[in-house]
Amino acid sequence: MKFIVSKDIFDSVPNAIFGVIIARGIDNHKKYDFINEMLNESIKSCQKFYEGKVVKESTPITYYRDAFRALGINPNKFMCSIEALVTRTVKKGEMPTINTLVDLGNALSLKYNIPLGIHDIDRFSGDMEIKKATGEEEFIPFGGEEVEHPEAGEVIYVSGSDVKTRRWTWRQGENSKITEETTNVFIPLDAFLENKEDMLKLQSEFADILKNKLNADVKMGIVDKDNREFEF
Repeated sequence: MKFIVSKDIFDSVPNAIFGVIIARGIDNHKKYDFINEMLNESIKSCQKFYEGKVVKESTPITYYRDAFRALGINPNKFMCSIEALVTRTVKKGEMPTINTLVDLGNALSLKYNIPLGIHDIDRFSGDMEIKKATGEEEFIPFGGEEVEHPEAGEVIYVSGSDVKTRRWTWRQGENSKITEETTNVFIPLDAFLENKEDMLKLQSEFADILKNKLNADVKMGIVDKDNREFEF
């Protein structure tokens, strides 16, 4: 199985870079106090960092808004997941706990201001790709049942014909939902050359926790315009 980013994505956003983490053998039923502490600390740090700032005009967020525009996505109508996460955190100052993997992902995403997805490998129907949709692929909104089709040319995360995330990092679907039964995951970290160092720190910290505290089998990789595939 491979993670593949289409060439035309890099044609539009040549500075894009993707960190990849593959983790297998996770017991997502377990609860960890240190993850709750990490999440609470990330929430406090996020609020402090953005105090007095306009989120959408702040440097960590503008990277993604600029890239959305380059890919033909209106960032005001379709907010990047990290902008949505930060905005909600700054406004509410709290976040509901979901499960171990999701809480850990949210804590690290907030800490480094970088969006990430967590996808159940056992629900893949082919290679995971980032590419432009034909419009025939299928997407089920999170918490829904009715099938939608992406617009032709829309940037999607897709496995086979099953769309995992619409409009790049805008919204994950029902078939990407992480539950307590999830054991094997594919985690992409969406970044750019400008925030590559933060992405690498996030990747290293996430992988270390998965391996040494959650006892998972972990593999890491990088995908960029010169290396568009990662096999796992």
